[in-house]
Amino acid sequence: MKTRVLILVALLSTSLWAQDGKLIPQVTVMGEGKIKTVPDLAVLSFGITHTGKEANEVKKANDQALDKVIKFIKKFGIATTDFQTTQVSLNKNYQYDTKKYTYQATQNLTLTLKDISKYDALVMGLMDNGINTIHQVEFKSTQIEILKSNARKLAIQDAKKKAEDFAGVLNQKIGKALSISDNSQPIYPVMMKRTYANPMLESDAATETLAIGEIEISISVTVSFHLD
Repeated sequence: MKTRVLILVALLSTSLWAQDGKLIPQVTVMGEGKIKTVPDLAVLSFGITHTGKEANEVKKANDQALDKVIKFIKKFGIATTDFQTTQVSLNKNYQYDTKKYTYQATQNLTLTLKDISKYDALVMGLMDNGINTIHQVEFKSTQIEILKSNARKLAIQDAKKKAEDFAGVLNQKIGKALSISDNSQPIYPVMMKRTYANPMLESDAATETLAIGEIEISISVTVSFHLD
């Protein structure tokens, strides 16, 4: 038992000695880089739904509407790689008030619009050709990765400036970076109002039909610099 205690004390002494080694003089700061950009493409999610007493009837109605919508999309100039079906369903539902069954056919699609100026014309055309629900519209930027890279550089520059400010007060200088941590969160569109003219209105006044907003790319880093 005494031997085990002596071994344990020896191990603890070694651990404390290692932790009590010479500390590296350093300064740790957070840096932030922000860039805002206007989206240049939109991703629309929309659907076609029909309800009726017979399964084959509602499916046929949905298929005919979808065929019409797809033909419109192609005629509108959207590439086949920029739209796709995301859900197809045919459900049987019991109606408690009539004590009868009804059927509901649904098909959902997503579409990428690379020219936002055509948004109004696209949406009106989709509605006129058979869709009855627009689930979501998300605005994105094709330059997002380039903007992220630029924001990272701004964040590092911001961290370096802060470290230099701290060290300068102490009449010291910063050396090489000892560690860098990325604390950034996922980037989501930040919607803000934009004004668009509606050509269908006879009035010359601009009508707000789309809140395209801006995307803010925000990068946060934690950097430790050696203090010279």
